[in-house]
Amino acid sequence: MKKALFLTALLAAAGAAQAQSGTYAIDPTHTQVFFEAKHFGTSTNRGRWDKKEGTVTLDKAAKTGKVEITLDMSSISTGIGPFDGHLKGNDFFGVEQFPTAKFVGDKFVFNGDKVTSVSGVLTLRDKTNPVTLTATSFNCYENPRLKREVCGGDFETTIQRSQWGVSYGVPAIPDAVRLLIQVEAIKQP
Repeated sequence: MKKALFLTALLAAAGAAQAQSGTYAIDPTHTQVFFEAKHFGTSTNRGRWDKKEGTVTLDKAAKTGKVEITLDMSSISTGIGPFDGHLKGNDFFGVEQFPTAKFVGDKFVFNGDKVTSVSGVLTLRDKTNPVTLTATSFNCYENPRLKREVCGGDFETTIQRSQWGVSYGVPAIPDAVRLLIQVEAIKQP
C-alpha cells in the first residue's frame, strides 16, 4: 500500500513538472518589435517590423527555455515611406540580400516564476553577435477565449548597430539602437 501511494505521488509530481513545460507559438497580433535611434543626437526615430514569427520553449520548473524569433526585414515601418525605403537599402539593412533577422535565446534567468532576462544571439546582415534581452515585465495567464496558457512580457536591449555592419552615418547618427520587444506566445497542445 505504501509503495502504491509513493508511486502515485511520484507520478503526480512528474505530471506537475511536465505541465510546467511547453512549446508556445509567437502570437503576431500581440508581439511587436520596435526600434529607437537618435537622429543626429537630436530627436528619436522610431519604427517597427510588422511581420514576425517564432516559438518559445519554456520549462518553468527547470527554469530553462529557448526562444527563436524571425523578423521579415522588408516589413520595417516608420510611417514615412521614403525613410522606410532608405532603411531597406544597402546603407542600413540590405533587405534584398538579407531578408530576415533572427534572435535565438537559450539562456533564461528567472526570479521565481518570472523570466527576468534572455540571452542569446542576433543574426542580422549575416553577422551574429550576442544580445541579452532584459524583461521589464513577464506573466503567464489562461486566455479565456483560447482556453490555453499565454506567456509573455516586455523586453528591451540596446545594441551597437555597427556590430552587424550597419554603420551608415556613424558617428553623426549614433551607433546605439534601443530595441523594445512586446511578446506574447500561446501554448501549443
